[in-house]
Amino acid sequence: MPQAQLPLIDVETAPEAVRATLLAIEKRYGFMPNLYRVFASSPAALDAYLALSAAFQRGTLSATERNVVQLAASRENGCRYCVAVHSTVGDMQRDDPQLIDALRDGRPLGDAKLEALRALTTALVRGRGHAPAEVEAFVAVGYRVEQVLEVLVGVTMKTLSNYTNHLAVTPLDEAFRARAWTP
Repeated sequence: MPQAQLPLIDVETAPEAVRATLLAIEKRYGFMPNLYRVFASSPAALDAYLALSAAFQRGTLSATERNVVQLAASRENGCRYCVAVHSTVGDMQRDDPQLIDALRDGRPLGDAKLEALRALTTALVRGRGHAPAEVEAFVAVGYRVEQVLEVLVGVTMKTLSNYTNHLAVTPLDEAFRARAWTP
């Protein structure tokens, strides 16, 4: 495995501007996920990721739908870290295990609405934002056209974390190892 190009920062060695944020993250999760330790070296990157995450959570997609977006984008981007994290999140929020496994494997989903969401997400990543047929199918199954932008927020957030993990070769935290994934 290549050596990490971006360091893992501890709360004590983080820039002063992000220490309070890191302490809040540590309190929320009960530990400091390594992704945030990577982001800690750049207050701008950490702030951007947290802002995108908060905006995505405020949208109209359900927790399961948001996780479909995050898992599908992370799988398409080949991010070992984020696929493991969002598989664990799916387990924690009691998403159907078959749904999570299908997303991890890149297989079509049994639910037509969630499949349209997965297909749109994957097409947005692959097509760099060009996905006219998938947008049409997404709306046809009952989503609103403006929800395409919510999906794009999720894709943007995952692109930032996926690419960061690629650069850093972020080590998988113990909390996510049971759901480790290899592209």
